Amino acid sequence: MSNLRHCPLCSSENVSLFYQRKHTFYSCGHCRGLFRPESTYVDSDAEKSRYEEHNNDISDKRYRQFVFPITSSVQHDFKKYHRGLDFGSGTGPVISKVLEDKGYTIAQYDPFFARNKNLLKEHYDYIVCCEVMEHFHKPYEEFGLLRSLLLPGGKLYCMTSLYDNTIDFHGWNYKNDPTHVFIYSEETLQWIKKEFGFSGLMVEGRLIVYVK
Repeated sequence: MSNLRHCPLCSSENVSLFYQRKHTFYSCGHCRGLFRPESTYVDSDAEKSRYEEHNNDISDKRYRQFVFPITSSVQHDFKKYHRGLDFGSGTGPVISKVLEDKGYTIAQYDPFFARNKNLLKEHYDYIVCCEVMEHFHKPYEEFGLLRSLLLPGGKLYCMTSLYDNTIDFHGWNYKNDPTHVFIYSEETLQWIKKEFGFSGLMVEGRLIVYVK
């Protein structure tokens, strides 16, 4: 099957069927990512409806705690006068709310709920991207865009669940969301660092930080 498909991140044709039951995933032998075939993607209306089901209440203490690794890292690394972008802010931009309450300036962009493309023509000291990168249909283009939006020395903070071979993929609930189309491993993150010329990468649990 290697001549029938290619990886949407690194374009390698060194791919093989990884899992096929209710959900089909392929494995890339080059960047070590896992991805759904494009033919199984849900349409944009169904994708938006799925996101509207998310309970991202900005006043929910549990969700604030969930995003704490990002919000605390931004506050450690940057001052209030630095400018940020919440990329994929969703229906309830909790990260933005937490940081704004601390006096930070952060804009919100989301392709479904805050589609201000003018924000993608500007530059930022930091970008937050929480539970978003697994939804990228074109991850190569998206990471190229995110890096281009960062100022020199800027940081990209991501959160997602990574796959490794200690995980029982069949029983792993993370794969069951039909909008999770690309799943990363630590090897994939290292490939992204090298390919896009990030100067640094830190991985701590679900928190991923790239430095331009």
